[in-house]
Amino acid sequence: MSFTPRPIAAILDARATWFLARLTLTGPYILGGLVKLSDWQGAIAEQAHFGLQPAALFAVLTIAVELVGPALILMDAMAWLGAGMLGAFTLLAAIVANGFWTMEGPARFMATNAFFEHLGLVGGFALIAIVSRQRVTVRA
Repeated sequence: MSFTPRPIAAILDARATWFLARLTLTGPYILGGLVKLSDWQGAIAEQAHFGLQPAALFAVLTIAVELVGPALILMDAMAWLGAGMLGAFTLLAAIVANGFWTMEGPARFMATNAFFEHLGLVGGFALIAIVSRQRVTVRA
């Protein structure tokens, strides 16, 4: 059994902390979705760069995931679905964009780091789903 100092427990139990944790995890996805929405040709070019065809369809799907997933998480309504969407998206993006196993030298080093950082995000989304469910269970 661990001991959490009272001031730390108060911070961790605060509704604002729960919201800010979700916002900081989903913020980059919201920004990415809005940037792609405001630069449609850039969004299509990004998908084509990674060999995803038809690029326009993948751009639409990416924007939808990057905006709907965070909305579900931030509203704490079906956070499991939003977290699942973003977790799956992040894992697929890591595989497509950071194929370190095909690289050598400095590019391999950077892609390896990016790949495992993305795996950390996937873990964060799993934790969001777990904590959201536990919070609902405790309130019930």
